[in-house]
Amino acid sequence: MRKKMLSLLLVAAAVIMVVAPQVSSTAQAQDQRTLKLWHYESPTGAMGKAWDAAIAKFEETHPDVKVEFESRGFEEIRQTAPMILNSDEAPDVMEYNKGNATAGFLSQQGLLTDLTDVAVERGWDQILSPSLQTTSRYENGIMGSGPWYGVTNYGEYVMVYYNQDMFAANGVEVPTTLDEFEAAMQTFVDAGITPLAVGATEYPAQQIFYELVLSQADRDWVNAYQLYQGDVDFHDAAFTFGAEKMADWVSKGYISEDATGLPAEDMGVSFENGDFPMMISGSWWYGRFMEEITSFEWSTFLFPGNALNAGSGGNIWIVPTNAKNKDLAYDFIDITLSPEIQSILGNEGGIPINADLEQIEDPKIQELIANFNTIIADDGIAFYPDWPAPGYYDVLVSGVQELIAGTMSPDEMLDFIADPYFEYRDSLDLG
Repeated sequence: MRKKMLSLLLVAAAVIMVVAPQVSSTAQAQDQRTLKLWHYESPTGAMGKAWDAAIAKFEETHPDVKVEFESRGFEEIRQTAPMILNSDEAPDVMEYNKGNATAGFLSQQGLLTDLTDVAVERGWDQILSPSLQTTSRYENGIMGSGPWYGVTNYGEYVMVYYNQDMFAANGVEVPTTLDEFEAAMQTFVDAGITPLAVGATEYPAQQIFYELVLSQADRDWVNAYQLYQGDVDFHDAAFTFGAEKMADWVSKGYISEDATGLPAEDMGVSFENGDFPMMISGSWWYGRFMEEITSFEWSTFLFPGNALNAGSGGNIWIVPTNAKNKDLAYDFIDITLSPEIQSILGNEGGIPINADLEQIEDPKIQELIANFNTIIADDGIAFYPDWPAPGYYDVLVSGVQELIAGTMSPDEMLDFIADPYFEYRDSLDLG
């Protein structure tokens, strides 16, 4: 009996020795926290490289935390955000588009964490200038004031990218007025070259339309349209000019009708390949072009003659209401705003808002930042055309596509985009 009892004890001890490490390992795994992070920046772009550096810095400063990063497409996040953020699958921190129609709308739905106290405690309100805070703060879904529902950490604006080699070969000078711009495009058309690379299945074409509208607008016009601080007439001089001028550009061959079937990516690649002398789009392409364009010299200029340009603080980091590790999300946002990461952003072709500018030496990047600072100094930021209402992005894409295709007249197109705007605006309690 004694031997039998001893054998049982030895077996039990062996079982404990085998099981004990497994239990400890399981407990350790359960103790490890995870930061779930989504963004849609290209890995070769300035923001993508900066956020990769921020992730590495976060892992260095949080050795017991696992970072679970997922790259999600811009369109995917734009279309599925309300559903994802309303589920248990919401990430802890996510890049999201700013504006009334996107972040403002989600804030109204209770899907975003109010970051106001965190912004003050961590000094984000001191890093971001008042103009850059516009897209981080929303009151009843309208940007510009109220609680912080997101944090931007870079600037962006729309400009004209141009192929310097093609300009030189065709004797074209950089234009400074709209008339000179049209004369330059006509020179290319006369040489059998379509001047503008355009993608109309996504944002680029509507931003060209908006730049043309802004050429006839002022700050009061922008505030009325974007912030609902005044009356809006879609058949006023600015809107009419933009629609008629864009149709005119198509008829003259400045924009190809084939643009109706091209996405933004194809537009950018066609410019990279030297197929077009110009492309009107945002600063988010800048870093990528610095790395990928090797067969010709290129540069940029602001939309000729405009005092106002599409642009803003960059897309924002949001923390979903359903996020499981909000404190980790705040730490990550902090890191992206640090001078170390901001300087990386700048050196890779982005527009930093908190960089050590002495660390940025590339003349191209200095030019990029200087143009943005010029816009900011002249109160020239006019946001983006799709911001005023939820779903308005798709309305503008469709309307501008029809305008380019010639299946809608300028008046018909303006009526088409007016109705959804007023339907949403009239639904708001504007006091």
